[in-house]
Amino acid sequence: MRQAFIFLAFMTSIAIAATMLAGCAADSHASLPSFLRAEANEPPPEPAPDVKRMVHEQLESVFVSTSYPRDVQVSRPLHEARGPGWTACVRAEVTSATGKPLGVQTYRITISEGVIADRKRVGSDDNCVSETYEPIS
Repeated sequence: MRQAFIFLAFMTSIAIAATMLAGCAADSHASLPSFLRAEANEPPPEPAPDVKRMVHEQLESVFVSTSYPRDVQVSRPLHEARGPGWTACVRAEVTSATGKPLGVQTYRITISEGVIADRKRVGSDDNCVSETYEPIS
């Protein structure tokens, strides 16, 4: 008799828990962690930018004009891991302010809403070293 009562209590508990869970939904109003909720108004990703054209038109955003960049080349755009933008690598032969050749300098550019928003010079440990490049003109 006691085992039957325990079994009945256990089954009732399971039925109540299943009923409560059945009412849950993974929407923006559910009490779930944010990574489990469906994003209601997430904007569509930006289309891949034409990096060749952008760098050609906004060359001063990447290189100082007095560096006289030559043989400018770009890599294909990669979608930004954290955000809606894009990144690409740009390299060119440049000259120092004193007129001495500096050799090839490589930069990683960040593209947001069709504009080169940021640039950083990269080192030998960056993946820009292994990218495939094409001339901008």
